[in-house]
Amino acid sequence: MDIREIARRAKVSTATVSRTINRFPSVDPQLAKRVWKVVEELGYYPNTQARALVSGKSRIFGLVVSEITNPFFPEIVQAFEDIAVQHNYEILLTSTVHNAKRMELAVRRMIERRVDGVAILTFGMEDSLVEDLRFRKVPLVFVDVGPHVPGVSNIRINYQNGIRQAVQHLAELRHARIAFVSGPLHLKSAMARKAAFEGAMQEVGLEVGPEMIVEGDHRMEGGMRALVELAGLPQRPTAILCSNDMTAVGVMREAYECGIVIPRDLSLVGFDDIRLSQFTTPPLTTVQMSQTLLAEYAFQALRREAESRSGGGVGNEYELMTTLVLRRSTAVAPADGMGLPDGRAKARPYI
Repeated sequence: MDIREIARRAKVSTATVSRTINRFPSVDPQLAKRVWKVVEELGYYPNTQARALVSGKSRIFGLVVSEITNPFFPEIVQAFEDIAVQHNYEILLTSTVHNAKRMELAVRRMIERRVDGVAILTFGMEDSLVEDLRFRKVPLVFVDVGPHVPGVSNIRINYQNGIRQAVQHLAELRHARIAFVSGPLHLKSAMARKAAFEGAMQEVGLEVGPEMIVEGDHRMEGGMRALVELAGLPQRPTAILCSNDMTAVGVMREAYECGIVIPRDLSLVGFDDIRLSQFTTPPLTTVQMSQTLLAEYAFQALRREAESRSGGGVGNEYELMTTLVLRRSTAVAPADGMGLPDGRAKARPYI
C-alpha cells in the first residue's frame, strides 16, 4: 500500500496525499479530510525515513538525560513525550549516566538519525563537548551551559530564589547551624546550588564553616554518608539543606536508622520536588524546580528552531524559577541546639 493507491481512492493527486500526510497547512481541508478517511480505512503507515528524506524533517526530537534511576528524570521524560505526542513528534531517548563520552556518542547517533533537534537536559557537561555539538547544525537546547550562538537555546535555572527561600525559612525557625549537602562539584549546576546556599546564608547573617558543606553524589547513598559525616562534628547541624531530593531521602533513611526524628531532632529540606517527596515520612519540604515547565521550555525551544529558524538567529533564552514548597520535614530548632531532645544526647549519640 502506497500513496498512489490512497490518491486513487480519495480521488486526489499523489502530491495532495503527500502534503496531507506531512501536514502542510496549505492543503484544502475538504481534500485533507478525504485523504485521512482513506488512510484510516486502509491502515496506512507512512515510511517515516523516506518522508524525512523528501521533506528534510523527521519530526523526531532527541532527548538526553543523566540517569533514568533518579525519579527527577523520568518525570521530565514523561512530560516531554506528552507534549511531543500532542504536536505529532516522536522522541529518541538516551541516558548518559554522567559519562561525557557516552553523551557525545548518543548525540551523534541522534544526529545520524536525522532528528530535528536534541534537548540535552543533563545539568552539566564538558565545555569542549558543547563547542563540538554547536557546529552540528542541528537545533540544540541545554540547561545552564548553552553558548549564546545560532541554533542553540538555553534554559537558565534560577537556583537562588528557591534556595534563598529555604534558608530564610530555616532561619525563621531559629536554626543557626545549617548544613548543605551538594551534588558532584564538577557539575556547574551543583556549583551554582552551593553558591546560592552560601549567598543566602550570608544574607541572613549566618556563618557557614567548611565542615558544614559536604559533597554528595545526588543519590540516596550520598545522603546517608553525608549524615554520618555531619553527625561526627563537635557542633552538629540542626538543619540540613540538600542539593536534590534523592540526597534528602538518603539523609532521612539514615536518620531513621539512628533514631533521629525528623523534624523534631533535625530539620530537612530537599531540592527538585520529585513526586516521591510528597510520600516520604514526613513529607519533604523542598525547593521546587518544575519538571513539566522544564520539558515545555525544552520542547518549545526545539520546535521553534526546527520549524521556523532561518539559520541566522541566535537561540532562545528561558528562565526557570525555583520556589520553596513547605511540607512537614522542618520545625523549630531544638532547644538545646544539638539536634537531639534533652536527656537523649548522652544516652544515645546523634548517630
